[in-house]
Amino acid sequence: DSLSISYAICVVSLLTICISAKEFNVLSYGASGNGITDDSLAFMKAWKDTCSEAASSATLVIPKGKQFLVHPLIFTGPCKSGTINVMLSGTILAPNGPDQWNASDLSTWLAFEGVTGLSISGFGTIDGRGKGWWDRSCRYHPGQGCFTLAPTALRFQNCNNLKMLNTNFHNSPQTHVLLLGCQNVELGFLNIQSPGTSPNTDGIHIQFGRNVSIHNSQIANGDDCISIGDKTYDVKINDIKCGPGHGVSIGSLGRDGEVVQVNNIKVKRVSFHGTTNGVRIKTWQTGRGLVQNVTFTNINFTAVENPIIIDQYYCDKPNSCKPTDTGVHINDVRYSKLIGTSQTEVAINLNCSNNVPCTGITLDNVRLVSATHQFNQLVSSCNHVSGLNRGIIEPKSCLKN
Repeated sequence: DSLSISYAICVVSLLTICISAKEFNVLSYGASGNGITDDSLAFMKAWKDTCSEAASSATLVIPKGKQFLVHPLIFTGPCKSGTINVMLSGTILAPNGPDQWNASDLSTWLAFEGVTGLSISGFGTIDGRGKGWWDRSCRYHPGQGCFTLAPTALRFQNCNNLKMLNTNFHNSPQTHVLLLGCQNVELGFLNIQSPGTSPNTDGIHIQFGRNVSIHNSQIANGDDCISIGDKTYDVKINDIKCGPGHGVSIGSLGRDGEVVQVNNIKVKRVSFHGTTNGVRIKTWQTGRGLVQNVTFTNINFTAVENPIIIDQYYCDKPNSCKPTDTGVHINDVRYSKLIGTSQTEVAINLNCSNNVPCTGITLDNVRLVSATHQFNQLVSSCNHVSGLNRGIIEPKSCLKN
């Protein structure tokens, strides 16, 4: 009868769900989770089975209440399932500083390569234990045995249809999250925390990316909260708290004279607190190419140095970059509804290329005042730039309509 048919269908569908979603817990592969024993092999075995699973979805489980010491690992694809979940609820610990590092490659701690349909969530923590690296950084501690390169905590390379939500990052040796060549990415509800004095600890860096959304996250570090590199298109950044750190940056671009392509970057509802920059575009004089279609909307600054800055003379070592006859063209950049307090007298600094001036720059309702009242009047500074003013602009705009 119809009741027994319905019951049979129900049982079959439940079986299908059970069969089509498989879980692989690192504890089942010998991980100890005591934060002391090396659990790298267990993670790799669990990943191998997760990635080889042919069900419609497969889940790698890193359980709550455990700390897993893991040495450098690369989780490689492609995987058989179209949906690969990583349920990160516990804590993954990096080796404690350079003396514990057992790999010749210093650039990366954890990496996913060529995995399509990857989803990471679970309110867990990735702890890079970076202090041992920072204490031997050549930037702050030059001398024998110092390190210019230190590991990125988590790198995604050629991972399309990627999602990472509700994940915590602490104290990466250098960059916390690196996206290389990834398309269709959502990063949300992330908490990225390292000291403002930690060197080169960018929160999220995007390079060769397309269709990337970063939202509802808190980022505090010693470098850019979010940075956008070359060959990056269609990026949305919204509802971010940034500070301490160096702000949200497009660049630096064009260091080696390459032809730059960055297009369609939307940044909105970002609050900066105590950062060394707010919204920044930085290019090297040696670069060529184009940055265009960029909007910064509903931005709030609290005690920020350089709230609005375009720097087309970027150089990592003062006075070491010679003048060139090249430049990156910055076109169609809109600053709309930006308010707050500046720690520097020059609150709006548009220092564009003398070879390829900025065009289509719009200042639309910008109101900035001194954070300390040490400056009676903030100022704006424009070099080689043309554009439009709309609404109230404080300090008085240097842009000529």
